[in-house]
Amino acid sequence: MAGKRKVEPTSPPKKPKKPRVVIPDYHLTPQVRDSETGEAIWPAPQTQIDRAKMYSFKARKRTLIVPDKDADGLTSGVILHRTLTHLGLPPELISVHLVGKGSNVHEEVERVTMASYNPAFIFVLDQGSRKAPPIIDAEHRGLIIDHHFAEAGGFPENAVVINACDCPPVVTTSLLTYFLCTQLHPELGAHLDWLCAVGTHGDLGNNLKWKEPFPNMNDMFNFHSRKAINECVSMINAPRRAASYDVKSAWETLLAAKTPSVIVNNPTLKAARLEVNQEVEKWAHTAPKFSLDGKICVLRINSKAQIHPVIATRWAGYLKSEKLEIVMCANEGYLPDRVNFSCRVAKSAKARDEPVNIIRTLRSFAESSEAPDALKDRLGESYARGHKEASGGVVGKKEFEELMEVMRIGEKPPKAKPYKGPKGISPNQTNLLNFFKKH
Repeated sequence: MAGKRKVEPTSPPKKPKKPRVVIPDYHLTPQVRDSETGEAIWPAPQTQIDRAKMYSFKARKRTLIVPDKDADGLTSGVILHRTLTHLGLPPELISVHLVGKGSNVHEEVERVTMASYNPAFIFVLDQGSRKAPPIIDAEHRGLIIDHHFAEAGGFPENAVVINACDCPPVVTTSLLTYFLCTQLHPELGAHLDWLCAVGTHGDLGNNLKWKEPFPNMNDMFNFHSRKAINECVSMINAPRRAASYDVKSAWETLLAAKTPSVIVNNPTLKAARLEVNQEVEKWAHTAPKFSLDGKICVLRINSKAQIHPVIATRWAGYLKSEKLEIVMCANEGYLPDRVNFSCRVAKSAKARDEPVNIIRTLRSFAESSEAPDALKDRLGESYARGHKEASGGVVGKKEFEELMEVMRIGEKPPKAKPYKGPKGISPNQTNLLNFFKKH
């Protein structure tokens, strides 16, 4: 007698995997082209480039360089410094001003300090864009090199401007400065390329592919490893993130360095990076809160270190949601009575048909407030600055709490209570009984 056939257990069908978010390589971002010639407008409008090249780089007069405090800004400053000296400007005529912690070039205290150098020429690098009075009140010539979002006329008065913000793929300030300086002194390229790479990786990430329209950096990467370049980014950024805000050490180390290895092995920068890493680890596991519509995530921390951009970036790459658009990290401990916050586009939202514009979103929240004394005005000029994909601000604590209310952070949708009919009667039957009661 044949045995019974064994029936194999059937496993439940697997749920289909969600499609992986595919983000196009940065260098493939569609370019803006001239309507007449069809040529790409890159890395900045040609009229701006030509005007910047006419700037008196060879004038032997007192010159002030004002770079931003991060890897992109500081490498821009060093690229410019080396170009000026190669063009014949004596180093003793070059001064450098580093803005204070939590400050910016438009603050009156910074304008007074910059004026104290008595500069005839001022280079402002990577400091952001804002409509403002002249860089200083005294007579001078100013050149602004930048890549942050800027509205028409959104710069200090009387300054020459070269800005990459409207020419995708938007380059960093270090790459824009490198592009300009190598046109003034082509032989400098081989001495400046690794600095350009450090600054560019600092803003665009270490996975950037150096393909057209970006310049060919193969020779540089054959000489300096990507690991060394990326280590430099971390080391140069560390002092400005540390509580001591020792940007001067980062600048002096970078200015003196001939190779990345000098920076990577610097003990002062190593100590700053260790402090920052420990602080990031301390606050990186903060519980997030979401807006009512699920589009915005907010993490609130209290640290004397400038780690809010790092945490925002980390969580933006980690969180996955079909609704999520923006991740914000707000730091209530960086400056007294102020809240410094950084926003990043969630990775899961980067491939959407309509790009997320953080600046526009932040401004819309400020304008939607029903407060009688206009929240958008009280938030101040340092609100919603930077890039469309990476913005932030510095605001008062009271105003920040109002902003959280407008964004409806932490609110949860009310749960619908299911109707419980008489025992033994299904919901469908209950509806039927209600029908007969009404008739």
